[in-house]
Amino acid sequence: MATHSVPATAETIRWGTFSADYKPLVTVNSGDTVVLECVSGGPEVMPPAGSGLTIPPALAALHAAKPPRGPGHILTGPIAIAGAMPGDMLEVHIDKIELGADWGYCGFRPLVGTLPEDFPQQYLSHIPVDRERRVCHLPWGTELALAPFFGVMGVAPPPAYGTISTIQPREHGGNLDNKELGEGATLFLPVWAPGALFSAGDGHGVQGDGEVCINALEICLTGTFTFTLHKAAGTPLLSYPRAETPTHYISMGMHEDLDQAMKQALRQMIAFIAGRTNLSREQAYQFCSLAVDFHVTQTVNGEKGVHGMLRKGLLI
Repeated sequence: MATHSVPATAETIRWGTFSADYKPLVTVNSGDTVVLECVSGGPEVMPPAGSGLTIPPALAALHAAKPPRGPGHILTGPIAIAGAMPGDMLEVHIDKIELGADWGYCGFRPLVGTLPEDFPQQYLSHIPVDRERRVCHLPWGTELALAPFFGVMGVAPPPAYGTISTIQPREHGGNLDNKELGEGATLFLPVWAPGALFSAGDGHGVQGDGEVCINALEICLTGTFTFTLHKAAGTPLLSYPRAETPTHYISMGMHEDLDQAMKQALRQMIAFIAGRTNLSREQAYQFCSLAVDFHVTQTVNGEKGVHGMLRKGLLI
């Protein structure tokens, strides 16, 4: 199995958009590993001169190049997987996540976030990171342990969608902002376009469920991903993203209405349980009430998120 490396440059990133029309940077085989350098933040959120915080060279070079920019995230990709076709399932194992900066930022601005009516101003903090100890130091003195993950991981959306924003998560994945998807987790994505066309970005150093002010600790990360392609045999293998960690199975739901996102995450978990066991749908519904924890993933991306978590070892 081969390992490929893709740096973050003006030629290897897309700023703010997903599309099935984007040409892949590289085509890899199922079982291959790809190291993706990902950067975060426009020039307007860089730390001021004299702050003692260093802008990573790749990010500084990207700003200087001024590539086309949409309103969303900086993604590295896309990566094509040989033989991937609509109806297949792409398994993305997150082997390793490396910190790419000695700081991150968190803030909010007018008209966005969970409480825009309460916070109509702009507010931004640059937060130092100790990469060796893997902690960050908040402005009011609190030290937080880091738990890095990629806020955005996704394949190309259905071709009929055309070019879409990275902000809203959908059936192709994208801006999931699920803090469970850290090192050692596996994300399963339905394939909607030839090659699958995987991209990642929006590095987060640490985040609470909800991501309520609109930002996590936004930071540059480098991710190592191993791709496994599962071929469909007439019937699509997956209709919506799901995931697992060493300890849990995870279902997902996204919708502008949080109630509908909850229903979707619940339906996905019921289908998962019924498909993996001899339980009926009725029994799986009961089991979700007894043993599955449903969390609010995020409330700030237009399409809100809920994820259900089922501890491994309970299915028979």
